Amino acid sequence: MQPALPLEITPQEVKRRLDGGEKLVLIDVREPVEFQTARIAGAELIPMRTVPAELQRLDALADESTLVVYCHHGMRSLNVVNWLREQGVANCQSMAGGTDRWSLEIDPSVPRYN
Repeated sequence: MQPALPLEITPQEVKRRLDGGEKLVLIDVREPVEFQTARIAGAELIPMRTVPAELQRLDALADESTLVVYCHHGMRSLNVVNWLREQGVANCQSMAGGTDRWSLEIDPSVPRYN
């Protein structure tokens, strides 16, 4: 059995892996209004409150590639990743710092908001 992935991944590591051609599934667990304000290209919106209803689909996606879950600052996504792992979905990580850190360190075209 392979060792467990770290709970968190940095935006730089996400970008490096995407640039290297790795297929990562970006899951945005913010609210729709936040998603409209600022989004990372290629991400799918699954608001935190709807994650339990999406469990089977997320589990299937995680069989194919790593799920990178993120939110605004990284707290909601960490909660979601912890919950997913409790449900047996091991191939998932929370992006530390969320869209805010992504905007600061990777892509300044992603708007920052309060």
